[in-house]
Amino acid sequence: MRLALIGVLAAALMAPAAFAGETMDRVTSTGILKVATNAGWPPQSYLDDSNQLVGFDIDVANEVAKRLGVTAEFDTPEWGVMTGGHWSGRWDVAVGSITPTKPRSEVLDFAGIYYYTPYVFAVNADSTVTDPKELNGKKIGVETGTTSEEYINRQLVIDAPGVAPVEYWLEPGEVKTYADSMLPFDDLRLGDGVRVDAVISGEQTVLNAIKNGYPIKVVPGDYAFREPLVVVADKGDPEWTAKVSEIITAMKDDGTLGTLTTKWYGKDYSQ
Repeated sequence: MRLALIGVLAAALMAPAAFAGETMDRVTSTGILKVATNAGWPPQSYLDDSNQLVGFDIDVANEVAKRLGVTAEFDTPEWGVMTGGHWSGRWDVAVGSITPTKPRSEVLDFAGIYYYTPYVFAVNADSTVTDPKELNGKKIGVETGTTSEEYINRQLVIDAPGVAPVEYWLEPGEVKTYADSMLPFDDLRLGDGVRVDAVISGEQTVLNAIKNGYPIKVVPGDYAFREPLVVVADKGDPEWTAKVSEIITAMKDDGTLGTLTTKWYGKDYSQ
């Protein structure tokens, strides 16, 4: 009996620090929802002229906090740290337009899809390309470490219920990678085929570049793929994940997410 009791106590001491409900208790007692996000990814999240963090993801996080009866407090860690899990209580959620992939599911809990990003091909405004299939054999620019890079290299596996497997139909002649989301467009704007023939990126990012004066255009036709984006929490507190998921579902059902995607992207991407 004593040995069994010692075994139980040892197991309890070795268990993960976050018990079910612990995060909710902390958020409620402090009145703060600690949110991890990005600092330089417009229009998702970025610093405005007043050095204030604004954007679609910021509005979503603030609304989640509001429905919890607390205030959102933002931090902008390095992407790999944010998506690598094992947060040790540094953040309660991450709202950073994160794709639910199989490797991430092993270290993070997905609290719900809050919008979708259709991926498109962009070409220089002078390009004569009128169909994505005309880009076979061409030089394609992508941001490194992203789902667009995984897609162009035929390695993308999305881990989300109700999302169809990705279909691959493009065979690029060369893939050119960039360290930042806007650098591919900086090369594309130099001229048709000067440095790249096309860029694959989220439709929202491409349209935002066009809005900001980049001489580029979207290639008409089917999307390359449609990417779900999720709010995530660290593993170890299923009650907290369920609570955040409940809020995300309510925001989708009452039209809040549709309103916010339309505000920032000019289109409802919530469904």
